[in-house]
Amino acid sequence: MLTRLKVSGFKNLVDVDVRFGPFTCIAGANAVGKSNLFDAIRFLSALADRPLIEAALSVRDERGRSSDLRDIFHRIGEHSVDRMSFEAEMIVPAEGQDDLGQRAKASITFLRYSVEIALRGEDPMRPLGGLELLKEELVHIKKGAAAAHLLFPHSTKWRSTAIVGPGRRSAFISTEGEGPERLIERHQEGKAGRTLQLRASDLPRTVLSAVRASESPTALLARREMQAWRLLQLEPSALRKPDAFTAPQWLGPDGSHLPATLYRLARSSNSANRHGASLDEEQVYARVANRLFELIGDVHTVAVDRDERRELLTLTVTGRDGTAHPARALSDGTLRFLALSVIELDPAADRLLCLEEPENGVHPERVPTMLDLLRAISTDSNEPAGEDNPLRQVIVNTHSPLVVGEVLDDALLVAESHEAIQDGRRFTGVRFSCLADTWRAKAPGKPPVVSRGKLLAYLNPTRAAPLEEETMPVRNGRSRRPRRVIDRPDLQPLLPSVSADV
Repeated sequence: MLTRLKVSGFKNLVDVDVRFGPFTCIAGANAVGKSNLFDAIRFLSALADRPLIEAALSVRDERGRSSDLRDIFHRIGEHSVDRMSFEAEMIVPAEGQDDLGQRAKASITFLRYSVEIALRGEDPMRPLGGLELLKEELVHIKKGAAAAHLLFPHSTKWRSTAIVGPGRRSAFISTEGEGPERLIERHQEGKAGRTLQLRASDLPRTVLSAVRASESPTALLARREMQAWRLLQLEPSALRKPDAFTAPQWLGPDGSHLPATLYRLARSSNSANRHGASLDEEQVYARVANRLFELIGDVHTVAVDRDERRELLTLTVTGRDGTAHPARALSDGTLRFLALSVIELDPAADRLLCLEEPENGVHPERVPTMLDLLRAISTDSNEPAGEDNPLRQVIVNTHSPLVVGEVLDDALLVAESHEAIQDGRRFTGVRFSCLADTWRAKAPGKPPVVSRGKLLAYLNPTRAAPLEEETMPVRNGRSRRPRRVIDRPDLQPLLPSVSADV
């Protein structure tokens, strides 16, 4: 669970400091930079899994592709900065295993990971340039200080079950020295393993991305946490496809393998509800059907059809009149809602989920239903954390005034452009502003607060003035002035009026 992220030098994120709760909604105009925050999260996740250059090239640029390492560094005109830094505070799982199946148990589950990366110049061996680690650090945050770091509303019993372990005095990973002699050290944890010193300039990847359970179990679990951070880009074409019997039984980032995932949950009979009780096969399908009924109403059952002859699994929704509809016949919004309903039931989906524009394909009247589901996916910070209440977190971004109006006020961040100066050069960056009188507004350092005028622009997006007085011809030869729906006299008394004096 990512609780705080500081980023500087990545795309247009300069001196950005964002705190997250179980559910966060980021609203902002096109191209302001809200998706860059998702890219920063994805880049950190990739750094825990891949070499530096592969991680950098996996991040999209503004054109949807990336072939130049400089594309992810902050740029002012033709000038690019040559370094970027990240600092992430996170709650990691208490137990897990490495790539070889060795079990790991964390010394403490509340950690801070920092990394700083520099851009090397081009050379004959690296036509795209190179990347160099300048700093890497993994330290724990003391349990006694957890309440001061976790500012979102939560109960003591949630905090005491989410943050466990006695901690330690020294760092798990640290950086020593400067220049060519700079060393990244992975420190011994407990009686196992030994301290390892590595020259930073020679490292093709982060130290965190190569740790094993036997050497540093806590660092391994931090790596597992970051690897599991996912950006969901649910594609209707992927959601509609049936699955072969041999298909992966885990939902892909694009929504692929939805039938196989639901089939696994139903057959394994180990899905849990919020009270910890296991659900059998019929109950799993019934829970998904009930969720979908909240969205579209005409739902009797949801099931996965098993075709033995073709060895295919097909998701079907049967209406109240008995008509069965395969996934290929369902609407885009219905399919996305189905995928999220399956995630809600899956105890293995217990990490950070980023989702762009969840309102896509959803009728405006049903947007609150979608938000209810997203909040239900997120951990309940008033109840103890555990298998029935996993440390699952949801971050969404949106343009929709409906979403902005319906989301809880302490969950909203507004991405705003702002002018700043760096090294004597003026540039346009992004800041993430919270609402006044919410938990983020009370954080140290006076975080930016969105103005009422900016907020009202989301809640009341139509133009205040009517269309210009011009005429439009009609069939009978007469003409009339054009009229927007909002200008109809039979609707005007029913619409809320908002003062422009803000």
